[in-house]
Amino acid sequence: SEQEKQEQNEVQKEKQRELILQLKTQLDDLETFAYQEGNYDSLPQSVVMERQRMIIDELIKKLDMNLNEDIAMLSPEELRQRVDTAIAQIVNPARVKEQLVEQLKTQIRDLEMFISFIQDEVGSPGKAEDGHCDCSGRKDGSGSYKANSRSSGNRVNPEDAKKMRETGLHLMRRMLAVLQIFAVSQFGCATGQIPRTLWQKDQTDKDYSPLIKKLELSVERVRQLAMKQQQEDHVISYSSMQDIPLGGRDELTLAVRKELTIALRDLMAHGLYASSQGMSLVLAPIACLIPAFTSSPQTMHPWELFVKYYNTKNGQAFVESPARKLSQSFALPVTGGVAVTPKQSLLTAIHTVLTEHDPFKRSADSELKALVCMALNEQRLVSWVNLICKSGALVQSHYQPWSYMANTGFESALNILSRLSNLKFNLPVDLAVRQLKNIKDAF
Repeated sequence: SEQEKQEQNEVQKEKQRELILQLKTQLDDLETFAYQEGNYDSLPQSVVMERQRMIIDELIKKLDMNLNEDIAMLSPEELRQRVDTAIAQIVNPARVKEQLVEQLKTQIRDLEMFISFIQDEVGSPGKAEDGHCDCSGRKDGSGSYKANSRSSGNRVNPEDAKKMRETGLHLMRRMLAVLQIFAVSQFGCATGQIPRTLWQKDQTDKDYSPLIKKLELSVERVRQLAMKQQQEDHVISYSSMQDIPLGGRDELTLAVRKELTIALRDLMAHGLYASSQGMSLVLAPIACLIPAFTSSPQTMHPWELFVKYYNTKNGQAFVESPARKLSQSFALPVTGGVAVTPKQSLLTAIHTVLTEHDPFKRSADSELKALVCMALNEQRLVSWVNLICKSGALVQSHYQPWSYMANTGFESALNILSRLSNLKFNLPVDLAVRQLKNIKDAF
């Protein structure tokens, strides 16, 4: 009958549940036994799941998330949105507070500088000694001083000096207010805003297609030379450096240093400028007037961009950590078998270039050439350049809106550079300082 069939189904389901539970228990016991005997490297699955559950529970408590309803009813996208919302409730207020604190610090510093400037200009019109101003006389032809008609023999009354400072401050406030009203009415820009058209270059300078073509030609030339040597020696290698008088002056090295690096430098320098510390609070009301009397932003070398990345990521502290010092001394891996990340390798490479080239006052071009050679040797040129391109803080603060980096994210250039990723290089890195080091070692 129908009832008997339902009872049989229920009995069968119960047996299946018992069997599943029994198999899980046996599997956990087997993993635990193998782990204890040393035949199983990773932790048992039950232990891993228990620890993960503990971490998830703590995160739910910290984020104050409401997951009492059935999680199975929510889609992965809904769960992701809920987690993002909970994290934003914690992170966003902290960011706002940090920005507010930095803004207040800047305003206080500017106000202190402004007040100090007013006090110096109004309260101390000249260097006085014993109540007499040294500049109150004029020098005649015989070399002696003649006193002016107005005598300055009396000391300045502190109350009068205070009134003079207050009067000067009041006049400065009124003058700044008038300038601000004039700037807004005549130039149509608000406080602290600088018209971008005054800093933008003409249309010919914005065209970066010749730079991309130059990079593509240099990459193709380096690739052809590398493949030619690879066909001859199976691995791109060089004869002993002692046999080359100038050290590494072969065709491939010259192509990398004088063609590929220069093309990459020019493309990265498109729209690159050295950002200022920001508009002072004192000059903010007349910000619209300033660019009309000043030159364009100062240009910046792409190598300085790598140095800024090294400084922002605390590269010196990372490279000079005790663990890495010991690993270099005893040639032991510091990562415990874990692969070195592109960020770690880039910080180490920049530190090496700075250590070798800065003592000899080498140019930024020479240091960039050394970094490119090192990147090709380690087959990391694309990943290292990509780290700079994906650093939003550097791109926003040092690239114009019309630059190739800001417009395209350097994608097409990275695709061109990737043609060299499968080739092996052994380029000399210290070519710019080798002779200087040899001279230093000789003395």
